[in-house]
Amino acid sequence: MKRLVLAVLAAFVLISAPASAATKPTIVLVHGAFADASGWNGVTERLQGKGYKVLAPANPLRGVSADAAYLKNVLSHVSGPIVLVGHSYGGVAITNAATGNPNVKALVYVAAFVPAQGETVQALSTPGGGSMLGVETLDIAPDGSGTPDGLEGTIKLSAFREVFAADLPRKLANVMAVSQRPASLVTLGEPSGPPAWTSIPSFALIPTKDNTIGTGNLRTMAKRAKAKIVEVKGASHVVMTSQPQVTADFILRAVKGK
Repeated sequence: MKRLVLAVLAAFVLISAPASAATKPTIVLVHGAFADASGWNGVTERLQGKGYKVLAPANPLRGVSADAAYLKNVLSHVSGPIVLVGHSYGGVAITNAATGNPNVKALVYVAAFVPAQGETVQALSTPGGGSMLGVETLDIAPDGSGTPDGLEGTIKLSAFREVFAADLPRKLANVMAVSQRPASLVTLGEPSGPPAWTSIPSFALIPTKDNTIGTGNLRTMAKRAKAKIVEVKGASHVVMTSQPQVTADFILRAVKGK
């Protein structure tokens, strides 16, 4: 009899638990070029503080199809709903990796590319839209593969803060500059595939002082995708690092579909 009573009580607790507790999505944070997952640390801490499971995988930065395949594999091991967040080139990765995955309930672009099918990072990074990336600000070097086209790039140390992280303290920007993860030049020229944003609700956080992709370019891509947009006045390309609370709050808006 005692066992029966305990079983009934346990069932009652499960039934009466808030639905949100059972359906909270996993939030997957994808970094972009010239960076690593540590850029999400402040955001991760805040989301975990709200009880969310967070993953921040290492984006290989080897090419659109390769990086999307890697991320697809990561997502395949996540059970339940997913909110997928990309920063910078990470936006290209999530746009491709989420296609066909019914578990992805929202795409969040944080100062990120929102490419259409066939578009390249290079074509979307126009100076007219505010981008400062180019031959003057990039260092190109062999990637060690030994192939003729095996090249990768980083932002020149002298240009890093202005281009990438102008609203961060100079000491922190200097540390980030020497900690860059190079991106293969394949990431610049490989066309993007069918975009997930045509079928998944999208949200875009746009810093008004983005000198990497360019604020104008970010606005154009986000509007085309019919994303819900919030602009962060005076923020640089690494808005998730300089304003982690604003970024976390925006991601939680996407979780709630707002």
